[in-house]
Amino acid sequence: MDPQSERLLFNQRRQLLMNSGRALGAAAVAMLNGQLAMGATSSSIGGNTGLPGVPHFAPKAKRVIYLFMAGGPSHIDTWDYKPALREIHGTELPDSIRQGQRITTMTSGQKSFPCVAPMFDFKQHGSNGAWVSEILPKMAKSIDKISLIRSMHTEAINHDPAITFINTGTQQPGKPSMGAWLSYGLGSPNENLPAFVVMISRGKGSLQALYSRLWGSGFLPSKHQGVKFRGGNDPVLFLNDPKGMDRDNRRKMLDALAAINEQSFNEFGDAEAQTRIAQYEMAYRMQTSVPELMDLSDESAETLSWYGDAVETPGSFARNCVIARRLAERGVPFIQLYHRGWDQHGNLPTQIRGQCKDIDQPAAGLLRDLEERGLLEETLVVWGGEFGRTIYSQGKLTESNHGRDHHGRCFSIWMAGGGIKKDFVLGQTDDYSYNIIEDPVHIRDLNATILHCMGIDHNRLTFRAQGLDQTLTGVEPCRVVREVLA
Repeated sequence: MDPQSERLLFNQRRQLLMNSGRALGAAAVAMLNGQLAMGATSSSIGGNTGLPGVPHFAPKAKRVIYLFMAGGPSHIDTWDYKPALREIHGTELPDSIRQGQRITTMTSGQKSFPCVAPMFDFKQHGSNGAWVSEILPKMAKSIDKISLIRSMHTEAINHDPAITFINTGTQQPGKPSMGAWLSYGLGSPNENLPAFVVMISRGKGSLQALYSRLWGSGFLPSKHQGVKFRGGNDPVLFLNDPKGMDRDNRRKMLDALAAINEQSFNEFGDAEAQTRIAQYEMAYRMQTSVPELMDLSDESAETLSWYGDAVETPGSFARNCVIARRLAERGVPFIQLYHRGWDQHGNLPTQIRGQCKDIDQPAAGLLRDLEERGLLEETLVVWGGEFGRTIYSQGKLTESNHGRDHHGRCFSIWMAGGGIKKDFVLGQTDDYSYNIIEDPVHIRDLNATILHCMGIDHNRLTFRAQGLDQTLTGVEPCRVVREVLA
């Protein structure tokens, strides 16, 4: 064969292999995303309608409002008081209680580990006589609306792995957040707002970093990631049209982009082409829905008073709670409020008092507001952080001051609303609030229970990635905490 014929044959073979690989690659990508490209239609591109057969059973809750106290609030100074703590104040933590537990480098060098009782008064509230700190007076009066779990636990002892663990089901970054899982499984009844909204407020204590991957979509299509709302006049970045762009021109541009992305999807089966269409269209609709949502002028003075004076401050926890209720009214399935500043390694008595002042009345007001509107029975409200704090003092213990280190072996959270018992307490720790002695609840159990309230079997909500059928709760054993279910 002459050289020219050889080159022609070589080029023909190369072209055949390139085209074959392209087709196989498109089919593989489509199969990995759960559907063949040839089966997709233009009407299916970009929507968020959830999965067939989900929910798996009748849900008790239609939505979740998750009040996340970033930094690790001290259970000892808020929800898990025992009178015996007064008797051990100033004494050394016994080895029989610590049991060789690993501790952080912030206190591992201490020569002494003196126990410190709360420097606040506690009283009993509700029919079960639950002890609640004086720094939570409004929530103490709302104790009859909640289930208090005092026996939460986790393996993580540092902030980033701990907060990643409770939000995504693993200590390693890269997995989808709970809100993304719910968006993927259930979709959203409101086409004008995201299925998953995040708002962040700043407290007065030490501020640990919060990364956007905590509300990310991981290996799920990126349209399921949380959308962060900011305080102020521009709550969503890059939402407004640039100068000189009117509504009609924006519509024409989006139609042209949708045609390009649909062509890309039909050719390659890439689910991210669907996401681009969905996100562009959502942003277009949010240009009118978000300003209306954030405008509180139609709220009565009485309603706003339930949340406290800070409700007038954009970006405050109180104002975010009102917006969370407005999102719940509009059917948004997952709303997560982060309040930063709970990392009290020092100056705890002053800092935690300020943190509780930030959240106490707004949280109680949110429960009351939801109840008054008939929304609480179908809205699951969760309050908690990534871990608790140690009974021993970090740094010098004085008559009026001390700090506490991280503690994952036991901590407290509460739940209320959709599918949850009222005026109920679960779990018990020892006299040092250090070890669980009754009804342990792992954070995987908590996540399974939240999904259950939304009508989802945590073992059946899966996504094929990295050769595994991935779930929010992972492969370790976990259970739905049926004791707190109504």
